[in-house]
Amino acid sequence: MRAITLTEHGGPEVLTLAETPTPTARPGHVVVRVHTAGINRADVLQRQGNYTPPPGANTEVEIPGLEASGWIEEIGEGVTGWAAGDRVAALLTEGGYAEYVEVPAGQLLPVPQELSLEDAAALPEVLCTVHSNVFSAAGLRPGEWLLVHGGGSGIGTAAIQMARAQSAKVAVTVGSERKAEFCRALGADAVINYREEDFVERIREITGEDGAPGDGADVILDVIGAKYLDRNLRALAVDGRLSIIGLQGGTKAEANLGRMLPRRLSIIATTLRARPDDQKARIVSEVADTFWKQAVEGTIRATVDTVLPLAEAPAAHARMEAGENIGKILLRVAEA
Repeated sequence: MRAITLTEHGGPEVLTLAETPTPTARPGHVVVRVHTAGINRADVLQRQGNYTPPPGANTEVEIPGLEASGWIEEIGEGVTGWAAGDRVAALLTEGGYAEYVEVPAGQLLPVPQELSLEDAAALPEVLCTVHSNVFSAAGLRPGEWLLVHGGGSGIGTAAIQMARAQSAKVAVTVGSERKAEFCRALGADAVINYREEDFVERIREITGEDGAPGDGADVILDVIGAKYLDRNLRALAVDGRLSIIGLQGGTKAEANLGRMLPRRLSIIATTLRARPDDQKARIVSEVADTFWKQAVEGTIRATVDTVLPLAEAPAAHARMEAGENIGKILLRVAEA
């Protein structure tokens, strides 16, 4: 099969289109013929050598890609409830940038005809990430304020819609007016331009009433890490929860425990990719019962920035690194 492989780490040019072995379905797994693959920030970090594949990943042929859509090609022993030809979307550990990918059956989502395979490929990673971190781990409740860093990203555009769907209020940080306008149109209650404003001061203004400063955000979804740690803690309300899912701003920072204790603040740091299959299956099942139904109905919609052919994976990565995208960048692998 054709696949984008990584034989070394570096810039986008190290992504190479090559012929690789086609996977077969092990027990409990299926093989999916890929229609569209989603690109995520983790793929860029992996290409740069800053995100080591978890144990159990294929070390012989390194193929990026954490989500895809397509049709079931082969079903492994013990798999029930699925049939060859079914349209599916999948949360992956690796391998999405390819014509075929093997997937644990528990990480599949059904794609009915009313949802396009292109849109479906843009959803598994963002829906599962936001659900597991914002709602399951951080426990965002109706009426609370969520602050999302990177509102124009795939994660950000999904988080805006998911928070609003659960009757929470959402503020986002962005780096341009173009992204600010898009986030407002998508439903963000407030937008903060991090290039021009201090998000700590602004979130207190946003959460205040009658001109008086508010307490801050109840939950923060952060992709920056160390660089933002102190300011994130200062931006949290009493009983606030900081959920860190990315380390674009570094890995090490000091936390002021003296600020955290009296305000009862919590720091949560997780990744989705490294979770065991049973945990991923549980997350996918929870998403299937909640946000996936809303995606099929159109209440939550995929935000697609660009769709490029598989061979143009280097250009897709370059676009993501430049920060030009609003929403997801996708790779078209096959036609319907």
